[in-house]
Amino acid sequence: MTAKPALTIEGYVIVSAEGNLADANRLMPDALKYKGDQAFFAAALDRADLIVHGRNSFEDQPNSPLRRRLIVTRQVSGLAPDPSNPKALLWNPAGASFAEACARAGVTTGTVAIIGGPEVFALFFDRYDTFYLSQAPQARLPGGEPCFPGVPERTPEQILSAHGLHPADRQLLDADHEVSVTAWRRS
Repeated sequence: MTAKPALTIEGYVIVSAEGNLADANRLMPDALKYKGDQAFFAAALDRADLIVHGRNSFEDQPNSPLRRRLIVTRQVSGLAPDPSNPKALLWNPAGASFAEACARAGVTTGTVAIIGGPEVFALFFDRYDTFYLSQAPQARLPGGEPCFPGVPERTPEQILSAHGLHPADRQLLDADHEVSVTAWRRS
């Protein structure tokens, strides 16, 4: 019997019809903000023990200041405290391992939520236990920022599949706008 890993890695993103997570200015526009998806996302992050994101990604929710987090950056050599947030640690994957970063953040068991951006998602492609891909097919962001490296040449689904994840559960989050979330799980 295989032992369960100490950390469960989950990814979260909402994308436009083109597979973009932000507009051309690298900002998440209102066109990707839906009440059902935001409630799903907030509940997931409230359950997470650690949040991981790049410097341009954040959740901007009431509980955000309470969450322990790693901010992926090239501005430090390995690990450093975030001077603006006592619950955050700056992490350069080129200078410190993920295990070292988690240990320094005080999280060695539980759930880690990866919330972007594209390069941060890519760091974990082969480690995700589940990736929650929310899709807003009516939202259009031409020239926007793709959710993953390799989009639009391949779809987000093709990229997740290429990394051993398979679609499992799908949930409708906003019927009027056809927004849904699919849990992509590792077999």
